[in-house]
Amino acid sequence: MNTHDYISGFLLGLSLIIAIGSQNAFVLKQGLKREHIFFVCLFCAVSDAVLISAGVGGFGAVTARYPQVVDIAKFAGVIFLLGYGLQSLYASMRVSHALTIDGQVVTSLKKALLLCFGFTWLNPHVYLDTLVLVGMVSTGASSKLTFAAGAVSASFFFFFALGYGARLLRPLFAKPKAWNILDGLVGILMLYLAWHLYQS
Repeated sequence: MNTHDYISGFLLGLSLIIAIGSQNAFVLKQGLKREHIFFVCLFCAVSDAVLISAGVGGFGAVTARYPQVVDIAKFAGVIFLLGYGLQSLYASMRVSHALTIDGQVVTSLKKALLLCFGFTWLNPHVYLDTLVLVGMVSTGASSKLTFAAGAVSASFFFFFALGYGARLLRPLFAKPKAWNILDGLVGILMLYLAWHLYQS
C-alpha cells in the first residue's frame, strides 16, 4: 500500500468534512442525546464512502457535464435546511424542552436516518467536495484505490469520533436551558446555510 497516497487521501477527506455544517451539527446533537449514534455515524460514513468511490471512479466528469444534477440538489437542500432551521428555532423557544440526556429515545431510528439522508444527500457541496474535488485530486495519486481508502477512513474516523465524543459535553447539557440554546444555534446555522446555499 502506498502510504503517501493513503495519508494524502485521509488528510484531504478530513479537511473537507471537519468544518461545522448541517450534517456535523446533526451528528453532534444525536451524540448528545444518545440517539442511534452508531447508525447515524455509519450512515454518514458509508454515504461519504459511496460518493468518494464514485468521485475517484470518474463520476465527477459526469456532474461536470450535467451540472443540473447539482442544481437540483441545491434547491432541494435550501428547502430542507429552511424547514429544519425553523423547526429548531421553534424548539429553542419552547418553555418545557422535550430533550433529555438520560438515554431516553425521543426520535425513531427511521426519522433520524431520514434527517441524516437529507443533510447528506441534499447538500450540493457534498457532491462538489467528494465527486468533483476528491475525484480531481485523486488523478495525481499513484494509486487511486489507496487514495480513496484514505479519504474513506477519514470519514469513518471523524463521524464516529464526533458522535461518540459528544458525550464529553453531556454535563453541560444536563439543564434543559442548554438544549434550548443549542437548538437556537442549530436553527440559526441551518438558516444561514440555506441562505448561503441559495446565494451560491
